[in-house]
Amino acid sequence: MSSSKPLVIINPRSGAGRTGASSGETQRLIEAAVGSVDFALTERPRHATELARRGAEEGRDKVVVVGGDGSIHEVVSGLMQAEVGSRKRPTLGIVGQGTGGDFRKTLGIEHRLDRYLDTLKAGATKAIDIGSFTYVDNAGAPAKAFFVNILSVGLGGLVDRFVHDTSHVVGGTTSYFLASVRGLLKSQLGELSVTLSLAGEKRSLDVTSRQISICNGQYFGSGMHVAPMATLDDGIFEVIDMGAASKLKFALSSSAIYKGDHLKNPEVKHHRCDHIDIDIKNESARDTFLLDVDGEPLGRLPIRVEVLRGALDVIVPAS
Repeated sequence: MSSSKPLVIINPRSGAGRTGASSGETQRLIEAAVGSVDFALTERPRHATELARRGAEEGRDKVVVVGGDGSIHEVVSGLMQAEVGSRKRPTLGIVGQGTGGDFRKTLGIEHRLDRYLDTLKAGATKAIDIGSFTYVDNAGAPAKAFFVNILSVGLGGLVDRFVHDTSHVVGGTTSYFLASVRGLLKSQLGELSVTLSLAGEKRSLDVTSRQISICNGQYFGSGMHVAPMATLDDGIFEVIDMGAASKLKFALSSSAIYKGDHLKNPEVKHHRCDHIDIDIKNESARDTFLLDVDGEPLGRLPIRVEVLRGALDVIVPAS
């Protein structure tokens, strides 16, 4: 099967179910803005990945995701997994409807439906980088995946696990706050072996940290400005090592990350790379030093990560 129509993938459970409740009106407004499209509603976890992969393999020019950061992650994964031969992958469009909205902040799209629709209608695009990585999944098997925004290891992975246990009815920021408190209490410092490469130059580090974030985008955790210097199209990851502060000190200083002021802390380290390998040496922490992949708790260390430069076109606000 092939189709030239854009495919719009809607996660009806995003935004605490509000997306599903208003999906009929959203569909009408999308078609009014961009013309005739095909709609598909997700029915289960990772369904958006299947739908996006199928859309790419059908030869769609555009795939639009209506949902939150988790839905964006799934759709990007499907687009990157697709076997498209010599054809170009579909252009990604975004209508943010979730609780976090971190990726759209880096894209510079105001969180209003009319702004998303205006962006889709104008159709300006940018070729952005995608992260490709290998890791160990939750069943203990080797796996490969992609990310578009941020992959972090350590505390963030624990927080992710707890976020998914917290009702999104209380709102994105509150959910992340409650999960962050729980995660911090259970977190451990990781004794890590880290190898960074940039333009062929490699260096190895021994690092003790509560969290390391590998950033393509700038924001995660429902508004934390972890990497203000990150850009989506430079072929480089900004790596933020949050250091080995005690749990109390980490908690007292954690609010600074929302303004990007954590980078003023001498314990926080910043590196740049296009490849990075991380493994953990203290086995007692392996089960709590987990992966946060675009807000999804996918697995654990070791990881090997690389930049795929300009791998995906994304619809962005007209400049």
